[in-house]
Amino acid sequence: MRRTRQRPGRLRGERRREIRMYQAGLVLEGGGMKGVYTAGVLDLFLDKGVVFTSVYGVSAGACSMCSFLSGQRGRAYHVNVDYLDSPNYCGVKSLLTTGDLFNVKMCYHQIPESLNPYDYEAFDKYPGKAFSVVTNIETGQPEYLQVHDMFREIDKIRASASLPLVSRNVKIDGKYYLDGGISDAIPIQKSIQDGNQKNIVVLTKEEGFIRRPSSQLGLIRLRYWNYPMVYERMRERHARYNATIHFLERQQEEGRAFVIRPKHKSDVGRIEKDKKKLAALYEEGYRDAADCYEEMKEYLERP
Repeated sequence: MRRTRQRPGRLRGERRREIRMYQAGLVLEGGGMKGVYTAGVLDLFLDKGVVFTSVYGVSAGACSMCSFLSGQRGRAYHVNVDYLDSPNYCGVKSLLTTGDLFNVKMCYHQIPESLNPYDYEAFDKYPGKAFSVVTNIETGQPEYLQVHDMFREIDKIRASASLPLVSRNVKIDGKYYLDGGISDAIPIQKSIQDGNQKNIVVLTKEEGFIRRPSSQLGLIRLRYWNYPMVYERMRERHARYNATIHFLERQQEEGRAFVIRPKHKSDVGRIEKDKKKLAALYEEGYRDAADCYEEMKEYLERP
């Protein structure tokens, strides 16, 4: 049975911010725990009342997208950080006992349904469209699953964030999926194909980052021997990622995209447990978004 949740953190009597909907795509890269950078950017957007007609979330970006779409400021950060000390949240215990490094029951049910309640009603009222980017492990192709009902379709978010080797395959409508970053880490071209002439792209990798070939290809081949396209996509992922960055840079030069990304390399690991480092990266994301907000607004409102 679907539950109604009150938005956590909202003060009684607090006035709703004026909301400005932009006809544009919002593209959110993944990056594991580096996703707290994105959480900071999105909280600045919430403070400014900025929303978009289409949002595309990949992996950790899909997870941060959830709280943005429900308008729950600070929630994405707290979901990432508040439970790090719990062995039931993320770690070897969960991996060995469930097959998932990030415990599915806690992350996708206990947290949103009780520990840090998700505002499902607010998500229902979001005026735009939300897409969770996943990889079909049989075809190796990206799929862009529209999320209509966050409560009933939470596995679409889970699939996007299911990292290879440390997550079980996620079955949705008879198909098996894993992390969207395997096949389309930055779905800018999908957003353009959907008709978005302007796009805001939030990256978690710093300026000048170049992806190198994966060092885990041997393990990938063994683990997914019956899904060979997973290996093929991982083998070529670095080339595809770097080509997408070049494409995005051209889009930015031509005024067709606006990119927000860290200026310097972060020492936050993909699976990071240092809360001070995570807090600093979140603040960096919020600050970077604040610093470029007026420029971004001008870009979005330009004819």
